[in-house]
Amino acid sequence: MINTGKLAGRTVFITGASRGIGKAIALKAAQDGANIVIAAKTAEPHPKLPGTIYTAAEEIEKAGGKALPCVVDVRDEGQVRNAVKNAVDKFGGIDILINNASAISTTGTLNTEMKRYDLMHNINTRGTFLVSKECIPYLQKSNHAHIMNISPPLNLNPRWFKDHVAYTMAKYGMSMCVLGMAAEFKDDNIAVNALWPRTAIQTAAIEMLVGGDSSKYSRKPEIMADAAYAILCREPRNCTGNFFVDEDVLVEAGVTDLKQYACDPTQESLMDDFFLDERPGKKLVGREDGSLGGSEPSGSTGKIQGLFTKIEGLLSEELVNKTKSIYQFNVSGEETGTWYLDLKNGTGKCGQGKPASTPDATLAMDSKNFYNMFTGKLKPAAAFMSGKLKIKGDLQKAMKLEKLMGGLKSKL
Repeated sequence: MINTGKLAGRTVFITGASRGIGKAIALKAAQDGANIVIAAKTAEPHPKLPGTIYTAAEEIEKAGGKALPCVVDVRDEGQVRNAVKNAVDKFGGIDILINNASAISTTGTLNTEMKRYDLMHNINTRGTFLVSKECIPYLQKSNHAHIMNISPPLNLNPRWFKDHVAYTMAKYGMSMCVLGMAAEFKDDNIAVNALWPRTAIQTAAIEMLVGGDSSKYSRKPEIMADAAYAILCREPRNCTGNFFVDEDVLVEAGVTDLKQYACDPTQESLMDDFFLDERPGKKLVGREDGSLGGSEPSGSTGKIQGLFTKIEGLLSEELVNKTKSIYQFNVSGEETGTWYLDLKNGTGKCGQGKPASTPDATLAMDSKNFYNMFTGKLKPAAAFMSGKLKIKGDLQKAMKLEKLMGGLKSKL
């Protein structure tokens, strides 16, 4: 999407802007000559995550904007107030707020520690409310005031609650801020909207969640940046209280080539993001029938038994040393049963029943999807993101199965 200059001289306050979607939105606005307040925690290089508020500031300045890096933990009222004050002192006001900072843990109720629950709610819901509250007095003085929360439509389908209710509550809290504040501040001409991606976006967070191979089925953060830009250029009084989806915004704006945003433009199937029900006719990874790109699901009686017999012949000490994990599979549907794969002890072991030792990860899914997953027709990351695979325990160890299955596929 071509920049129009509409945001030139505007001051944009972005939480979590040192990397990912937040930084992509910052760079897009910077190309117009906007002032960008980078409100994020990372002041020193992180061992696993790229970028700091200072490296982001350098990129913003090079893109044509002015940058103000601020160390901000959105849970800390003092840091938030100080950053808002510094932004106003430096740039004269605030025109746009992007509530992007977020925490995620896709665990079920019994596996969600309260400190993790508190982290998600304090960053996602409380942080969004706090930063909005502190910025609104200055947004009321702007003639182009926008608040944009990176949060989903309020989809009450139980599918989006039952496997990770704590995360859903925290994320929906951000969306409820949109619903309430859009109505509360409509007379002040402050636009309050939400933006959410149709597909998974390749960020450090998604890579840590489902593994590096997720890039094959994800889009780049730039699709969210372009969609955000299109919304932020609209007149606030005519655009508030909406729950936008990135590709819908871009199609409406006349963008016809969405492949430009794919991490891998040759990949036809993309991974659904959370909270959006599938649309008929869309070619997305992890469809309701469990298939990929139109292939028929397999899994008639006895196929899983045969699958594990083949896997047993492929076990080795080398494979155990590479994986160091024990898996339990709770299979439902045509071939209901419990299976295990021990890749932590000896030369490995697998079979029907529960493992002798506590599993690192327990995976539950339908037998048809299970067979498709182990034969390479359904990616574990895609199955998890689309709700077909439920995981309890160590998510990262569960996602090691993606590489394992890639190596076994040709032998099975």
